[in-house]
Amino acid sequence: MSASTKPYLIRAIHQWCVDNDQTPYLVVHVDARTTVPLEFVKNNEIILNIAYSATKNLQIGNDWLSFSARFGGVSRDIWVPVGNVLSIFSRESGEGMGFELEAGDAERPDAVVPEEAPAASTPPSRSHLRIVK
Repeated sequence: MSASTKPYLIRAIHQWCVDNDQTPYLVVHVDARTTVPLEFVKNNEIILNIAYSATKNLQIGNDWLSFSARFGGVSRDIWVPVGNVLSIFSRESGEGMGFELEAGDAERPDAVVPEEAPAASTPPSRSHLRIVK
């Protein structure tokens, strides 16, 4: 079985945003495997600024995306399974790419999982983005 193209495309679009002085944003599906500030989650999704200037120790691996960022002035550690990334796009131009939600079983490297995840809901339309399977 070959590796998923998803992490490679996320890294490529992130780099394209950086190279073009644009701000890369992610839309992430939040479930029990994600570690994000739940107070910023709406409809089981969170939008994250992943610009180098907004993050510390950004790592976009093949299975996990992680970094630290400030939310309301408080530093928080963020852990997102790559399979939960629904899209990456430029804040300024809206250009980017959408992805299918992938079922996953990868455990986070340091395995601390939130106790509760919000109830499932239908994600908003991402018609301006190309969906990759």
